[in-house]
Amino acid sequence: MADGQAVINKQVIFRDFVSGFPKESDMYVTTSTISLKVPEDSDAILVKNLYLSCDPYMRTRMRNIHGSYVEPFKPGSPITGYGVSKVLDSRHPDFKKGDLIWGITGWEEYSLITSSQGLFKIQHTDVPLSYYTGILGMPGMTAYAGFYEICSPKKGEYVFISAASGAVGQLVGQFAKLLGCYVVGSAGTKEKVDLLKNKFGFDEAFNYKEEQDYDACLKRYFPEGIDIYFENVGGKMLEAVLDNMRLHGRIAACGMISQYNLEEVEGIRNLFTIITKRIRMEGFIVIDYYHLYPKFLDLILPYIREGKIRYVEDIAEGLENAPTALTGLYSGRNVGKQLVVVAKE
Repeated sequence: MADGQAVINKQVIFRDFVSGFPKESDMYVTTSTISLKVPEDSDAILVKNLYLSCDPYMRTRMRNIHGSYVEPFKPGSPITGYGVSKVLDSRHPDFKKGDLIWGITGWEEYSLITSSQGLFKIQHTDVPLSYYTGILGMPGMTAYAGFYEICSPKKGEYVFISAASGAVGQLVGQFAKLLGCYVVGSAGTKEKVDLLKNKFGFDEAFNYKEEQDYDACLKRYFPEGIDIYFENVGGKMLEAVLDNMRLHGRIAACGMISQYNLEEVEGIRNLFTIITKRIRMEGFIVIDYYHLYPKFLDLILPYIREGKIRYVEDIAEGLENAPTALTGLYSGRNVGKQLVVVAKE
């Protein structure tokens, strides 16, 4: 393939803003053409996309809401998100042909990346490249920042994680176990509950769909109360957790996936417990912690190489299957980190 020639570029296009649960028909696959040469008057990077990440936050980009930390998708344009890519051409001083990178790219076979903000060069290739969509990418950093930086955990504390089998939750639980905490996770199927206990080493786990009374359930698993809650779901689970927090408990508010598809979100009726129990609850966005990425790698890479941390991926093959993979997140169809293979390196 000659440098600079125009090639067919398969793309996943966002059709229009979404109400309720997203459907595959809210996206469509098409083709365009793209030059494999960066225009001379730019400092852009031309990449071949290898892996694309499906992440819960992407649902918020399907709404016509501006002024958030991330802009909405543009109807009629390719979806964008985290991915792993190989540089084919570059006029940017920090990236050269042949580099492997992770960061924001297009849901397409080839992308011209015009902003290098939040792009990371991949230095360690003795681990699967797909890990940079998950454990070594944005979800891994999210788990690290939320648990260590916000929750200030201590050995022996009682930790609860909702949506615990997902890309972030499975890591938080293992970090907590390595520190010597008691760890319980919730998930939505028996398969995921078994995964939490048998593969990730959680002390206990439960299927929230089988629990009629979250408050009674949490009292069963945490008779002494909860020190740390890693919040991924919101709604009724958050309300039950607040009633079961211990004095000076910490809550890292990472996501609230139970609310993303509701036209009218659920209110929390017992926020006063934050005062009476002196609870510290803090929301966070991972991009504010990317300066800690080298420190994170120093921690996580030895754990991976020594087999002390395990990671489960749910892999969809082919760009044409990306809409199915993404919409499946919101019904809990995935088991582990959902990603899409676009091409092999």
